[in-house]
Amino acid sequence: MLFDKLHYDFMFAALTEAERASEQEEIPVGAVVVHNNRIIGKGFNQVEKLKDPTAHAEMIAITAASNYLNEKFLLNCDIYVTLEPCVMCTGAIIHSKIRNLYYSVPDPKSGACGSVYNIPEENKLNHKVNVFQGIYSEESRHLLKNFFYKKR
Repeated sequence: MLFDKLHYDFMFAALTEAERASEQEEIPVGAVVVHNNRIIGKGFNQVEKLKDPTAHAEMIAITAASNYLNEKFLLNCDIYVTLEPCVMCTGAIIHSKIRNLYYSVPDPKSGACGSVYNIPEENKLNHKVNVFQGIYSEESRHLLKNFFYKKR
């Protein structure tokens, strides 16, 4: 086990959100925000349903967590995402001052945390988020592959 059991539990919750997205014909990406070892925000992709290009799992989970804490900054919070965040979501993670980002699989087409870009490592912004990868990577990869296989 590369990570503490709690990290697997939280990523499993994100995977559950990704499955909800898939059931609604959305790209299966899920996210949860954790504070004090408790999930305070969760989300799944709803771009098609809401006809909103910003309705990514991370954005929905961050909004829910901010509403829960009634704060614009998510200090001492972590986010778990099943797919490497894009530029927009990485920006939101940094600007909300989330402490740690855990993601399952890289996104070679639009990932902004190491694949296409590596925004967190540029050290040009006013907040540094720690990035970790690999929890439930096979499960996340399987969800994505199955989704796109069915679309073809």
